[in-house]
Amino acid sequence: MRLEAAIRGDLQKIMKQEAAAAEKAVTLGVTEAATGLRDELKSQVLRAGLGEKMARTWRFKRYPASGFSLGTAGLVYSKAPLIIRAFSEGAVIKSDKGMFLAIPTAAAPKRGVGGKRINPDNFPEHSLGRLRFVYRKGAPSLLVVDNLRAGTGKRGGYRKASESALKTGRGLATVVMFILLPQVMLKKRLDVDGAMQRWRDKLPQLILQNFTETNDAER
Repeated sequence: MRLEAAIRGDLQKIMKQEAAAAEKAVTLGVTEAATGLRDELKSQVLRAGLGEKMARTWRFKRYPASGFSLGTAGLVYSKAPLIIRAFSEGAVIKSDKGMFLAIPTAAAPKRGVGGKRINPDNFPEHSLGRLRFVYRKGAPSLLVVDNLRAGTGKRGGYRKASESALKTGRGLATVVMFILLPQVMLKKRLDVDGAMQRWRDKLPQLILQNFTETNDAER
């Protein structure tokens, strides 16, 4: 028995068209999967309460950057990898300067001397008073400032007491500025591996869908 196939049209042209359609399908499929992964990870960060700024650290790059290729690859990465890893795996944070992590309370100024984020080293003792260590057995120790008065108006906060207030003692308070902890445990709040696997599983279908659409459009 002899089988023969008759091909109508230009075989070389048909093969080139199929190859071009495959290259386009792979490129579009990889791009859709990578951008989908990036957007899902951004959403995870926002749902975890880590903020818009952290969500925007997720980036996507395509290789090659232009044109279509069967070897197209997509890279999804964060510009804050250490923070993302800590919240995706969970982490124990310890102080690198001493025995305790100093966690500022709501009463502490947001910024210290020099405009940097507040910590015991840059606390404005010249305007608020000296920090005093308070040891508490069975509870976190504290850094407090004595003889402060609550501020008035919209700004609120605390201010150093005047000489007359110090004499009378009226309205004076000892205010907790920092809670001292030996370490802080960050719970896992992101599922980066799960998101990667979901979009990896979707990739073949995305490529096939784009291949079908490309062929249909060229007919």
